[in-house]
Amino acid sequence: YIATHLPSGSRVGIDPTLVSVATATDLQTRMDERGVELVALADNLVDACWNERPVRPTDLVFVHDAKYTGESHADKIRRVRDKAAAAGAQGIVVSALDEVAWLLNLRGSDISFNPVFFAYVVVTNERVSLYIDEHKLDSQVRSHLQGIDILPYSAIFEEMRALAAATTGAPAKLLAGPSISWALAQALGDKIDVTTPSPLPMLKALKNAAELDGMRNCHVRDGAAMAEFFGWLENELLFNNGHLRLTESDVADKLEALRRAQPLCVGLSFDTISSVGANGAIIHYKPTRGHDALLDINQMFLLDSGGQYRDGTTDVTRTVHFGTPSAWQRECFTRVLKGHIALDRAVFPAGTSGYVLDPLARMPLWEVGLDFRHGTGHGVGSFLCVHEGPQGVSMRKSVLDAGFQHGMTITNEPGYYEDGAFGIRIENTCLVVKTDTPYDYTGGTGYLTFEPVTMVPIQKKLVQAGMLSAEERLWLDRYHAKVWESVSPLLEKDSLGYNWLKRETSPL
Repeated sequence: YIATHLPSGSRVGIDPTLVSVATATDLQTRMDERGVELVALADNLVDACWNERPVRPTDLVFVHDAKYTGESHADKIRRVRDKAAAAGAQGIVVSALDEVAWLLNLRGSDISFNPVFFAYVVVTNERVSLYIDEHKLDSQVRSHLQGIDILPYSAIFEEMRALAAATTGAPAKLLAGPSISWALAQALGDKIDVTTPSPLPMLKALKNAAELDGMRNCHVRDGAAMAEFFGWLENELLFNNGHLRLTESDVADKLEALRRAQPLCVGLSFDTISSVGANGAIIHYKPTRGHDALLDINQMFLLDSGGQYRDGTTDVTRTVHFGTPSAWQRECFTRVLKGHIALDRAVFPAGTSGYVLDPLARMPLWEVGLDFRHGTGHGVGSFLCVHEGPQGVSMRKSVLDAGFQHGMTITNEPGYYEDGAFGIRIENTCLVVKTDTPYDYTGGTGYLTFEPVTMVPIQKKLVQAGMLSAEERLWLDRYHAKVWESVSPLLEKDSLGYNWLKRETSPL
């Protein structure tokens, strides 16, 4: 809008700390065509008049135990240095908060739902520097960080200008990637390489054995919380006058309490999407107490939620109906399920991108002219951000450069949304794992498939069994058998959750 509506000769101010160098470059390129200049402001003008601005979080950072990370931060730093050298660079500037947390095996609570903290890290051949407010570090963290220089968070720009001046010889570059802030890129000048991708996102995306086991384990406990929740909710709606009494926020709060009661749970991984009827068609709906809908047994209920656990992060969506769904709702649900199963059962060469796999989840909808307007899958962090790249399953070409490798995580979440009526989404978190095939046409790189780790039943009431092939029916029964085997030992026998799980995981 700015590039096309301002007259030539205009100057547009922007806070360079709040925009990536990639975005700034794109904006300037488009503005240049109109003779408009993009100006990096030294001071944020909004901050200057924001008198009641909340203070920056002061919670302590804490060490993330090696039994969950599976690798010391010293070993991670060595791998990062090796990657920088292979790219012809003298070091790496790390500014993404989840990458800082992953690299140093630390976690925090500065951002809601994400166990990260405000900091920068710079890794060179000679030193590792952490820029952070020092009051966030206790003695245990300082001991953990022995050998790493700790500097004030506010010193990063002055230090980067000094580092740029001292970076000489060949190669005289530091890697950062295009997501680094424009302000940092300006401070480093021609000593920063923002075109070569940083190796950190891929290193973080490839989970080791400890992280993969943690993802499996936390999803079982998460499944127990979900079983307790759905057992409680069904009882409340059908037998305890909860119909048209409980609100979307009420049930979201109940689920949060059940999750937090699970071992190793730290909190939620995002705001729970608790949506009844037409609200389910709003893909990123968030209930607001006092303005949210009442649960109605005559309408669909879509619940997208997740938890943060010390050993992993969860993200699961289930769509249910507590009354009698219409034939159309069941057909739509079954088509979404068929797409979910098709993607889950895929076997593909290592390195295949999610752009290639995305149509598998859409074909049953496309066959009758339906679709959904969001990506089919995203990576999930290990006790980190619930959305993690660079991998994804999507029609966006941005995922083309991130082919799947063993150890990645991905969600499988096709859906269908009918405005003003209902929404459907079925989401499992999956691991990307190696699989054996009778032959290997890849020449040794091998084949991959998905291992679903979400352990929550898919409501059979909404399935039109006649629309499923024999293979799809078998997939559903095997999945439910695995859910029962994994989750039932964590539930009290004959409790509401136990009985609900037993019924919902019975063969189709």
